[in-house]
Amino acid sequence: MEELNYGATAWMLTSASLVLLMTPGLALFYGGMTRSKSVLNMMMMSFGAMGVIGVIYVLWGWSMSYGADVGGIFGNPFDQFGLVGTIYDESGEFIIDGFGVPAIVGVAFQVTFAIITTALISGAIADRTKFSSWMVFVALWVTLSYFPMAHMVWGGGLLSGDGPFAGIAAPIDFAGGTVVHINAGVAGLVLALIIGKRKGFGTDPMRPHNLPLVMLGAALLWFGWFGFNAGSAFTADGTAGLAWVNTTSATAAAMLGWLLTERIKYGKGTSLGAASGVVAGLVAITPAAGALNPVTSIALGAIAGVLCALAVGLKHKLGYDDSLDVVGVHLVGGLVGTVLIGVFATDGGLIFGGGFNQLAVQIIIAVVAIVFSGVITAVIGLAIKATMGWRVPEEDEVRGIDLAEHAETAYEEINS
Repeated sequence: MEELNYGATAWMLTSASLVLLMTPGLALFYGGMTRSKSVLNMMMMSFGAMGVIGVIYVLWGWSMSYGADVGGIFGNPFDQFGLVGTIYDESGEFIIDGFGVPAIVGVAFQVTFAIITTALISGAIADRTKFSSWMVFVALWVTLSYFPMAHMVWGGGLLSGDGPFAGIAAPIDFAGGTVVHINAGVAGLVLALIIGKRKGFGTDPMRPHNLPLVMLGAALLWFGWFGFNAGSAFTADGTAGLAWVNTTSATAAAMLGWLLTERIKYGKGTSLGAASGVVAGLVAITPAAGALNPVTSIALGAIAGVLCALAVGLKHKLGYDDSLDVVGVHLVGGLVGTVLIGVFATDGGLIFGGGFNQLAVQIIIAVVAIVFSGVITAVIGLAIKATMGWRVPEEDEVRGIDLAEHAETAYEEINS
């Protein structure tokens, strides 16, 4: 029996709490970016995800992520249904993992990842989506896309060090480039295409209604992300410290890269750009936080800041309505971070003499994640469109989705 490590346990409980805080932080970030008539609905989509997944994860989410393997794709949902066999051993003592942390603390940590990943998708479909349809989607998507992806990457499945691609090089996803950001980014793109554009997209101004709220949300996301990345070391050690420093370095560089891009393109750097650059850097360093050094983390962050700043404009060129730039920030940032591990990883990276193997594997796992999330999301999205429907009536969209869906408004006077 493993001996309880109080320091590691305290760190993991703290990390779980930090990651849980990220979802209310995301609600503020997204809420500020919407129009004033949509802010409550936008925030409720994040809170709704917390409610649904907080229940589902205990029932079958943990088991599907980390239970007995089924074909390398997902864990058996009945293996540890309701956390049976996860909390106590046969003698009635708490099960302790290899880091000296009770297994139930691992459950606490992992449920917060499932919640924030699913909530990220909501930004792509703001201003026009039925809350009831969103809640059904949350339950289906987290079950059919997130849990399997978590199993494939972290639970010993297809995309893990035990999978078929490990013969080339062990895939690296320290804290969720594929599981979280590519997964959510692809889902956001697919839903935006299925649901269609907001009324007035491309012609009416749809500016953020509260930029201080956006910046506050970004600050809370940055704070919570230390639980996300440094917590993924699973104990309080040097790897956690390295992940903390790499996260800060990359995020700072990404913010500067985004602002510089804005300065060159538009003549000014904006507060929205600074906040978005912060998130882009956090996204990009997530899969790489334990594999890079602080200097290469700066390079990764700067590249992500520039590329994501350019990518957010693709929706206008290509004609899809990704309301709050989930594709430009999370999909592109997740791809940058996941793929460039193959270039910048201290152990096996191209510039450190590791050859092309790691880069090849990182590209493979990114492509698999794109295809898997895209197919699953399309099936779920089209099924909901054919049954419940996704969109609120046009008059409700124009009048304000907050009032239509929740019988409330954020402000006494509603301005678009």
